[in-house]
Amino acid sequence: MKTSDAPIHHPFSEAARDAVYQAIFSRRDVRSQFLPDAIPDEVLGRLLMAAHHAPSVGFMQPWNFLLIRAAETKARVQHLFRKANQEAQTQFIGDRKDLYSRLKLEGILDAPVNLCITCDRERTGQTVLGRTHIKEMDLYSTVCAVQNLWLAARAEGVGVGWVSIFHQNELQEALYIPENIVPIAYLCLGYVSEFLDKPELEKAGWQSRLPLEELVFHESWGQTGDSNDPLAAHYQALRKQYGYA
Repeated sequence: MKTSDAPIHHPFSEAARDAVYQAIFSRRDVRSQFLPDAIPDEVLGRLLMAAHHAPSVGFMQPWNFLLIRAAETKARVQHLFRKANQEAQTQFIGDRKDLYSRLKLEGILDAPVNLCITCDRERTGQTVLGRTHIKEMDLYSTVCAVQNLWLAARAEGVGVGWVSIFHQNELQEALYIPENIVPIAYLCLGYVSEFLDKPELEKAGWQSRLPLEELVFHESWGQTGDSNDPLAAHYQALRKQYGYA
């Protein structure tokens, strides 16, 4: 039987492929748009399953998922945020400090569900396939779980906000997380009134998205494409096709 010399590809259908990109480009870090509506268990279950199917070094699956719904627990965590946020504000100066003071950087009490994703760095022992030389690979793996959950949440119409302004040891104490377990992401989850057309920090004037053309190098560090680089035209077409800046 004659076989074709053509390469075998395994793409999604065009509609399924576009849905993946739509989730990526319309994902937002939500702080201000949470609704009080509960997330059904079947939806929350799908989000956690998506996170659990993230890639992990040595297939060690170092994550745990700490669900938080109680008002008193949320209040305890928000107190830690407020303290750290006041400290953070002092690190900026001038107009930047003023803008920082006006930003809403968490939705801890507003979101019906909070979720702390952690990393157990000893889950499969001290020697882990793939982590023998880069010890942080388990941490990076856990971040992949965060991203999986975030994209799945966007597909479900659920907003996610990542709160990172904490003293790590204080967050561990507040949630009774053992010292050897690393909190990676404290997330606020809930349905939202809207997904903003641009990231909230971009709309507030804090930062703009960098042009991809300036971030792609060829063969060695710092070597950008020339004016005839065909990828540049594709970047422009993608911006138009998927409606992102």
